[in-house]
Amino acid sequence: MRTALSIAGSDPSGGAGIQADIKTMTANGVYAMTAITALTAQNTTGVTGIMEVTPEFLSEQLDRIFTDIFPDAVKIGMVSSCGLIEAISQKLKEYDAKHIVLDPVMVATSGSKLISDEAVESLKKCLIPLAEVITPNIPEAEVLSGMKIGSQEDMEKAAQMIFEQNGCAVLLKGGHSLNDANDLLVSSSGSTWFKGKRIDNPNTHGTGCTLSSAIASNLAKGFDLTEAVERSKDYISGALGAMLDLGKGSGPMAHGFDINSRFTAIKENR
Repeated sequence: MRTALSIAGSDPSGGAGIQADIKTMTANGVYAMTAITALTAQNTTGVTGIMEVTPEFLSEQLDRIFTDIFPDAVKIGMVSSCGLIEAISQKLKEYDAKHIVLDPVMVATSGSKLISDEAVESLKKCLIPLAEVITPNIPEAEVLSGMKIGSQEDMEKAAQMIFEQNGCAVLLKGGHSLNDANDLLVSSSGSTWFKGKRIDNPNTHGTGCTLSSAIASNLAKGFDLTEAVERSKDYISGALGAMLDLGKGSGPMAHGFDINSRFTAIKENR
């Protein structure tokens, strides 16, 4: 059984964060483990509160994981403070963690910044250099590259710039109304476009968390990066295409759309 670790915050509504990561990793055939960076009070309509753990407690969680069930891959989600970023970096280096996938959550879809400039710089210095691949969206890539992105040509230029500056592969996600969900992977092997068809589903809560967790899962199972991205894109399409509709806002995806067994059956006539 291959294993994967998610380092991220908790989403009590189950659509994003740790909860989405566990569902995604399970659906993609790996054993999921977690180190929680923060508790949040949120649902499909928004976030009302965040309570971070201390760097010391996060470090203790990571020690317990790496000294017992060593993960074959690591996914890192939103980490909003320098202390937590530094703690993660220190432990990943101490244990020589492999297949690190970083979702650099910095900017909301609305364009609002989610972490401070100081934390962004800490992310660039401490975590991005450790990653095998990072998965920024358009606004996040604009922060990392320092350029405005308004076309596929801009995506190519920005992704190449980020790759050259940081030495890790870059999967630049092309949503945010720029194209039909076409993503660009730039790595030491060159550039690859992954064509996607935009699915008319307003319930997209947790898509970034889910994609990065799926990539980590596939890397843990031995697929190369290009294969891992392609398989993960297919998984996202399936989860969105299942058209789950829960909650009053932007709801979650159907992470278990392809899991069918006697244990998932619903009792008839209910």
